[in-house]
Amino acid sequence: MNSPRQRQFVMALVTLVTVGSTLLVATANGQAVAPEPERWTGSWSAALTPAGAGKSKDGFSDQSIRMFVHTSVGGSQARIRLSNRYGTKPLTIGHATLALPWPEAGPGDLKPGSIVDATFNGQKSVTIPAGGSAVSDPVQMDVPASQDIAVTLYLPTQTPGPATWHLYARETAYIGAGDHATSASGAKLAETRNNWYYLTGLDVLNRSGQGSIVVLGDSITDGLKSTVNADRRWTDYLGARLVKEAPEGRAPGILNAGLSGNRLTLDGADLGVNELGMNGSSRFHFDVLGQTGVRTVILALGINDVWLSQDSADNIIARIQQLASLARQSGLKIIVCTLSPWNAFESAPGVVAYTPTLDSVRLTVNSYIRTSTDFDGVIDFDAALRDPANPTKLRPEWDSGDHIHPNDAGNEAMAKAIPLDLLLEDDEDED
Repeated sequence: MNSPRQRQFVMALVTLVTVGSTLLVATANGQAVAPEPERWTGSWSAALTPAGAGKSKDGFSDQSIRMFVHTSVGGSQARIRLSNRYGTKPLTIGHATLALPWPEAGPGDLKPGSIVDATFNGQKSVTIPAGGSAVSDPVQMDVPASQDIAVTLYLPTQTPGPATWHLYARETAYIGAGDHATSASGAKLAETRNNWYYLTGLDVLNRSGQGSIVVLGDSITDGLKSTVNADRRWTDYLGARLVKEAPEGRAPGILNAGLSGNRLTLDGADLGVNELGMNGSSRFHFDVLGQTGVRTVILALGINDVWLSQDSADNIIARIQQLASLARQSGLKIIVCTLSPWNAFESAPGVVAYTPTLDSVRLTVNSYIRTSTDFDGVIDFDAALRDPANPTKLRPEWDSGDHIHPNDAGNEAMAKAIPLDLLLEDDEDED
């Protein structure tokens, strides 16, 4: 230490440590703010099921599928997640792109200059084994919050069904022969469907730090009676509300894992309708734990167990308790929704499914949900949607007409009824 050079070296180290400590203190005192690290979070998702009829059964050959998805949070990069979970043969994606839609130009059209290739380990194509999945490489793209993104998949070879899909997308998909992944025009994608095929997620890279919230639900969450191509599911309204109202833009992603006809207790296959999906417990691993950045799950299942399965309140409550245990053991926060009114609902034209006896099951389940300590919070959709003049019915102005599914205004009312403090993470909970 007697050497002048050694002394200069030690003093330089001390100075460096002092400067670093000063910067840390300044940051802690709010005098300077270091940029937060960017993180991947889920911005959109769809729960997928085995094939039913039509395209999902027959499959594709040398065809492009253009699908539109609605983001919750935005970011500076994007990646897509694809699934062949219910396929029986390998699935080859020959070309995939992301782009911004341009509906003013024409149906299925894309904004010129916005189309970017999605690659898989640097390759344009990827083959997904039966039962498998794939995620694309990150794509440099400014992804807007609460806006639509177009994803085009080209399937070059014969891809026989069964396809892995989502039945009620409430979004038009455009299908045509050949590779149109980089075509801005949708003119040659003349065949249309109201489904999503193989596409299960869109992730974004951003600095929200809030992760994602998965809604495990049924047709009400799926937005069954909401306006097609208008993004008016209650989860869409909630995502937009969080982007607008969350402090400092720190909105979590909202991931819709709703499936029409889905139940806690039984699979769709039990009724011979694969499109209703697997039961809630079976879906938990893929549709909740498999999501990017998931921190919270909202459980919005049970009404189909009441009227469709005619299950007991004890069985429904037991399934809710099991899912709550699964969530907590997985380190997730869980919030449970009460079951909304359904008086006068017809399971088929002229066939009224509602009975006071069945509704007593719903009311018993709701009483448990409101008073239980098995989960971290409650969203009272029953209280939000019921008619004050007849609490067994939906408010008339929010009824889509079938007396169980809310209309667009009802979906918006659901999103407004949710206390945001249930969904936003405290700073001390941040990683």
